[in-house]
Amino acid sequence: MSEPTSAALNLSPREKLEILGAMLLAMFLFALDQTVVGTALPRIVSALHGSNELYTWSVPIYLLTATISGPIYGKLSDLFGRRPIVIFAVGLFLISSALAGLSQNMEMFILFRGLQGLGGGAVFPVALAVVADLYTPAERGKYLGLFGAVFGVSSLVGPGLGGFITDTFSWNWIFYINIPIGLISLFILWRLLPAIRRPEAGKDIDYLGAAVFTAAIAPFLIGLTNKQTGQWTDPGVGGLILLGVVFGAVFLWVESRAVDPIVPLNLFRIRTFWISVSAMFLAAFGFFTLVIFLPRWFQSVAGASATESGYNILPLLAGLIFSAIASGQIVARVGRYKALMVGSLLLLAFSLFLFTNLRADTNRQVLWLWMALAGLGIGPSFAVFTLIVQNAVSHARLGVATSSLPFFQQIGGTVGLTLAGPILADKITTELPAQVIANGVPPAALSGLSTMPPEVAAKLDLFGTGDLAARLASVIPPEAQGLIPGIVRGVHEAFSIAIASTFWIGIGGAMIAAALVLLVHEVPMRTTFEVEPATTPERAPAA
Repeated sequence: MSEPTSAALNLSPREKLEILGAMLLAMFLFALDQTVVGTALPRIVSALHGSNELYTWSVPIYLLTATISGPIYGKLSDLFGRRPIVIFAVGLFLISSALAGLSQNMEMFILFRGLQGLGGGAVFPVALAVVADLYTPAERGKYLGLFGAVFGVSSLVGPGLGGFITDTFSWNWIFYINIPIGLISLFILWRLLPAIRRPEAGKDIDYLGAAVFTAAIAPFLIGLTNKQTGQWTDPGVGGLILLGVVFGAVFLWVESRAVDPIVPLNLFRIRTFWISVSAMFLAAFGFFTLVIFLPRWFQSVAGASATESGYNILPLLAGLIFSAIASGQIVARVGRYKALMVGSLLLLAFSLFLFTNLRADTNRQVLWLWMALAGLGIGPSFAVFTLIVQNAVSHARLGVATSSLPFFQQIGGTVGLTLAGPILADKITTELPAQVIANGVPPAALSGLSTMPPEVAAKLDLFGTGDLAARLASVIPPEAQGLIPGIVRGVHEAFSIAIASTFWIGIGGAMIAAALVLLVHEVPMRTTFEVEPATTPERAPAA
């Protein structure tokens, strides 16, 4: 397929770099909005007079629409070209950002958050496909590392940045700040990104496949999200997951008969492809548990604010940036990636093992070292798996193949957190009484804590942020105030042990991912845009 390559070659090196910069800006905004809202949510819910039921939908609705739309956008960009898809998506993202900031109630806010995700869902997969349009696989490694670093950075700094903007200005500016930055990106893309489309585009669009895909993924993700507060047997948990699995089976049947399917199933016959997306799925277990639980430990146990907890995970950020960029450069220079990916995944597993020793009194410098090692371990996954997949498929399938990686990463992160949730709860149940008693609190006093009225227990919030001792002092009788220091130490130690136990999920995922990568048949990076017919993995036998 020569049209994309010739269009890309007509661009000067400076124009290519301007396009890359614009895509990096757009991707930073999209990825940032996945996490930046979390710390501002209490302020938003209070300002918009929202209920607890609506509160829980504020973040998942964004992730839900972004995750579902990603593969669909990837396929559409293969059909109609990257330019119209990314301009539409960035424009929708900016309009819905403005509307989210102007929301007058929680219903409006959730609606516009969903539209934000619908726009942002195209940015990450299409941005990576744009890199593939501009550079051959042998050159891409130099640039894909930047995208991996930006995605990781935005995921990590989001909570701290959200807290800072909310405290300094107002919650509305979390969304307004997207507009000027996004307009710069939109202008550059509109001016420079080539308009390319396949001549046969639009003849056999798989509308049914897209609808069934949405019907499968939506209840599955909602069920996994509900598991954080429910049981597997609840209709809103197990029932929705089962419904998603049933529609998933229908989707496979529909796609196997579609003329031009949204997700070509024969991609999964390519060993390099299915191993890469599987490894990305499994590696996300460890990354998401770190991103979610470490800030919570800093705020609940170490007493840090939301902004301070963001600063405390900078070592993880530094390791991720360095390894994402360096791994891309290494692959671009040597053309090999297998040993690098196996080594990085094993390093991730080792660093997560170190985190299983997390305690309330863990030395801060030691914790920074563990985070730096984890960042070095996860960084290459953000850059190199994309390169591996793009090197294995034809140019006509770049969009849909590339979009599969962030899709499976998001699904993997959600599954990992769902598995970690019950482990956290069970460990708290067993460790809390043991640790409180070990810190000198009599069992009788402990039973008094467990029999508090629900409204008092909710006010106390043993594992919440802020000053636990002050909250205890407001509910414990004066004659028992001397027990407060022991209770605080016991609660913090129990919570630390519970969080440490969740990292075993990430260790298992990283080890299995490393074992899968060992099965990859390493193919040198191509110096051409298109896969050679004689060597394309898509035409290779099943072996």
